[in-house]
Amino acid sequence: MIRAVFLDAGNTLLRMNYAAIAAELARHGVRATPDAVERAEWRARVRLDEVLFAGPAPGASTESRASAGRYVRLLLEALGVTDAAVVAALLEWRRTYNPPVGPWNVPDPHAGAALRLLRGAGVAAAVISNSNGSARAILERVGLAAHLDFVIDSAEVGVEKPDPRIFALALARAGVGAAQAAYVGDLYSVDVRGARASGIGAVLLDPGGCWGTRDCPTAPHVLAAVRLLLGA
Repeated sequence: MIRAVFLDAGNTLLRMNYAAIAAELARHGVRATPDAVERAEWRARVRLDEVLFAGPAPGASTESRASAGRYVRLLLEALGVTDAAVVAALLEWRRTYNPPVGPWNVPDPHAGAALRLLRGAGVAAAVISNSNGSARAILERVGLAAHLDFVIDSAEVGVEKPDPRIFALALARAGVGAAQAAYVGDLYSVDVRGARASGIGAVLLDPGGCWGTRDCPTAPHVLAAVRLLLGA
């Protein structure tokens, strides 16, 4: 029986502010709808995973400024934006937009229902997030923290996914064994492999079918992932 479900924050309970990104692109003469930005981000996260964890120096921090820059570049590349001036402008905008949270300031439309479903089933729900110390604050701001038992932010505990120690901290705090827990996240190497290194099963979010065949369950959104876990 699953007694605890741990969840990522960004791209799981929270989503990027695609409308804000589209508006900034429009300021630089690039026409892209929020839906187009969202689809580009789905592809960009797969490429980011490959760059950070399958490249010549795998295992870079997802929270570094370099990683954030790569993410923006990959998203723009997926949109077909190659103009160097526009890329530079969006990199600067990302650096200064809505600190310290950045663009992940919109609750996922399925998040509230997913957390209420867990609470109704008597299953603990908690966040394990690679973040800069702002995860708890933004979850409180959008009304999701009230449905969570706790939030573990990598900046606060000094270790980040995929290091199994951050998952071990969550298991200890929830008071459950690895076999009684599951994780839901959006990056294969960070979330799925990290959870498995601690003996925790994981569901990979793949809203656009961009990850291809993977050796783990996938779901289009967090509510579908929770339903899958509770059904299992």
